[in-house]
Parts: sequence; structure tokens; C-alpha cells
Amino acid sequence: MVLSLQGCMAVGKTTALNCLRETTPYVNVSFEENSDVIRSIQDRGLDKNEYENCLEIQRLWIANEIERFGQMRDCPCTVMDFGAEEIEFHTINYPKVIGKDWDMEHALNDELASLRRCMPARILFMDASDETLRQRKESDPNRARNSFEYYLNCLMPLKRTWFSRMDNVDYLLVENLSKHEVALRVKQWVDSCISSYS
Repeated sequence: MVLSLQGCMAVGKTTALNCLRETTPYVNVSFEENSDVIRSIQDRGLDKNEYENCLEIQRLWIANEIERFGQMRDCPCTVMDFGAEEIEFHTINYPKVIGKDWDMEHALNDELASLRRCMPARILFMDASDETLRQRKESDPNRARNSFEYYLNCLMPLKRTWFSRMDNVDYLLVENLSKHEVALRVKQWVDSCISSYS
């Protein structure tokens, strides 16, 4: 079983997953690993704001996520920091953010079909007010998060709507929770998913 944590930067996904890794030995934790994709995009000089380049970039992201998912097949339960659902969301919605009406669904039909076979069983969408997310970002000097404002202002409104339409999404409002409380709630959610599917 594959589960996924969703939400904005600074919402607490990484902290919760680190706690899971330390305290929950029966769960495999998979962090987002995208350095090879980013390096390939940079080396090839691909521009995500040009149609053909954007298609090629999303092919790279999709292939990377499919490979990542394949590595989880032998694990009884894996919890991901973003999963295939994140790549699908970006592939279809990024053009809207830059004011384009590109039909990514049609252009990448085969790739998206393969990606959708890698979807998590359940998704936990972690959320908080924009101000709380900004405060959390500022209080974490260890991570630059240079694209935070772009992500919060341009992608999060679309993301909240996108995931609200899915029937396998649970929600965790972290507004007034400490890091420890968030980690505990995530562990409880994971345990409840395992119980439901066992």
C-alpha cells in the first residue's frame, strides 16, 4: 500500500515523515527525489514556459515518479512525500498558472495513463492558513524554499480545489498543532489506513 502526504511547502510533511521513519518501523518512508530531473532540465536548457519543452519536462517528471513507485512494490506500506498525484496535478494545471490553454491531457495521454497506475491508495492533505504557512517557512532557516510565494499564491488555490474533488483524500488542519502533534496525527492516519486495508 502506498500513501501520500500533500500540501504546501512548510506545512510539516518532512517533519512528520522524519518522525515516522524514526518511530514506525513497519512503514517505509519515501522522500521526493528529483535532483536527476532538475539536472537534466538544466543541462538540456528546457524552458517550461514553451509548449514542446514543457511536454518534455513533464515526461521526465512522470518517468521519474514511475521509477520511484516501482521501488515501493516490495514494501507492505510506503508513505510518500508527494506521490504520483503531485506530478499529475502539475502536468495538467501548470499551463493554467501561466495563462496557457495547452491540452496536456491529450498530448501526454499515454504517459499520464502510466502515471495513474502509480497513484496512492489514500492521500492526506495537510493544510493551514497562508499566514501560518508563511510563519512556518520563516522559522525554518535550514531550507531556502525560494519558490514558496509562487507555490502559495499560484498553485495552492488550484491544488486545494483539485484535491477536494477526489474521493481518496483525507484532511489534516495543522493550524494550531505543534510539530509533535502533527507527527502524531500523521502516524494515527497511517495506522488507520493500514487497518482499513488489511
